[in-house]
Amino acid sequence: MRHRLGTVQVSVVLALVTACGALGTQAVAAVGSLGIWRLAQAPATPPGRSITIRGTVAALQGSHLRVATVSGDQDVTLVEPLTVIGARSARLGDITPGTFVGTAARADADGTLRALEVHIFPESMRGTGEGHRPWERPGTTMTNADVEAVVQRTEGSALTLKYRDGTVLVVVPPDTPIVRFEPGDRSQIVPGASIVLSRATSAADGTISTSRVTVGVNGARLPM
Repeated sequence: MRHRLGTVQVSVVLALVTACGALGTQAVAAVGSLGIWRLAQAPATPPGRSITIRGTVAALQGSHLRVATVSGDQDVTLVEPLTVIGARSARLGDITPGTFVGTAARADADGTLRALEVHIFPESMRGTGEGHRPWERPGTTMTNADVEAVVQRTEGSALTLKYRDGTVLVVVPPDTPIVRFEPGDRSQIVPGASIVLSRATSAADGTISTSRVTVGVNGARLPM
């Protein structure tokens, strides 16, 4: 099953997967009303497969979440303890040497990495998924690392990112979406909010569940 959000393709931000555990259990709040809960029309997912679901919140009733995705509505059961990460819109000026960030990037023909998105981690999540690795599509990478330097270039700013095994330079074009992660709570899962469910799993009966949610706050759109 394929799920996408917006123009940016981002898989389970490895960052996100580990990150969620660092934030702990969040408070519970009842949001939205679904009426009669029914199976979504999205294609079935093989049992036990780990997937990422991206879209917008259609509705939430108790532990039942409906996500509107590009391939149709998807019903998901939220499992306790539920970890919620909030994501607020940020800007390049928020990134300074010493900031721990994650970025999905695409390699140009000459090997230059250009950011598709950047997400800023809070101090409590420093070290999450640290490293540089191939990512979802050919020619793309995911890097979680400390910002060693911010360099101005003709095509935009560039981040020198230092991780345990090396250093990489990533150019950040002016229109690159940037968000800042923070501990969130269930009250932020409201209709219309941008949402990513990390490592959701499907049962033999076709039901899908997750204990990790990242949600856009105050209208922020998730670039992952």
